[in-house]
Amino acid sequence: MRRLRAECPWKQEQTHRSLARYLLEETHETLEAIDSGDVQHLREELGDLLLQVVFHAVIAEQAGEFDLDDVARDITDKMRRRNPHVYGPDAGAEGVSHDAASVTEVWESVKAQEKQRDQVTDGLPPGLPALLYADKVIDRLERAGDASLVSRLASLAPQPAELGDRLLALVAEARADGVDPEQALRDAVRRLL
Repeated sequence: MRRLRAECPWKQEQTHRSLARYLLEETHETLEAIDSGDVQHLREELGDLLLQVVFHAVIAEQAGEFDLDDVARDITDKMRRRNPHVYGPDAGAEGVSHDAASVTEVWESVKAQEKQRDQVTDGLPPGLPALLYADKVIDRLERAGDASLVSRLASLAPQPAELGDRLLALVAEARADGVDPEQALRDAVRRLL
């Protein structure tokens, strides 16, 4: 990437902002590859996604901000902090068992200490798709102990059945009414707060 930045005029002109759309595009292509179940396609798309990480790291390196080693070191340190069941003093101790729920609880606890958030939406990117945004907000409200809100919301919707079909029908209904379903859901989530 350093050579490409030195010798390719297009790559020389790129910035974090100009590359943002490609990062998003490669992320969606990686998700598509996962959904397809085609491991070769996934392998290719993971490479394209990794290229974006490397590209951004080299831009930062050339600006004197950080480099790829810093990125790798930061994520390694984070994984060590958030996985004490693997890296902590009791890791692998006989008689100590961990299930996924307890591991998630510890992860969220460590993350909360690191992030020191003041509001439920702190740290949620505003550009998340509305369904993902709604899911994240409700998850955070549940973890914050706002069970009344969650149970109130649960009572509004009929139980399981074909949830995807119901969501699709609501999107079609919104479109027929001239309503942007993404924005409508985003607005509804904001009203929760």
